[in-house]
Amino acid sequence: QVQLVESGGGLVQAGGSLRLSCVASGRTFRNYRMGWFRQAPGKERELVAAISWSGGNTYYADSVKGRFAISRDNANNMVYLQMNSLKPEDTAVYYCYADIRKWGTTKYDYWGRGTQVTVSS
Repeated sequence: QVQLVESGGGLVQAGGSLRLSCVASGRTFRNYRMGWFRQAPGKERELVAAISWSGGNTYYADSVKGRFAISRDNANNMVYLQMNSLKPEDTAVYYCYADIRKWGTTKYDYWGRGTQVTVSS
């Protein structure tokens, strides 16, 4: 059974940085897409960033381009989200996801339980 466990969330002042980590377990993750969603109170879940198995494809939401960077360590089944220049509007629960669907598909299969990121002004 696939398990995804996020870590690295917390409280940070506006302009600060956080690095989220997600470790995947339960199977071989070769060819899996991985990425991060977030959900703020009262809002829909939003895809923030995604990365293909090889790292050759990446996606960023317009709201985080130039501030966030996604990376992965396939040897250790890890995906990371480096978040810089954080803004109060980045406050949300951040969820890791993974699946083996084709790049660009908007269905997602496996989710972590989330980690809270709170950015104070």
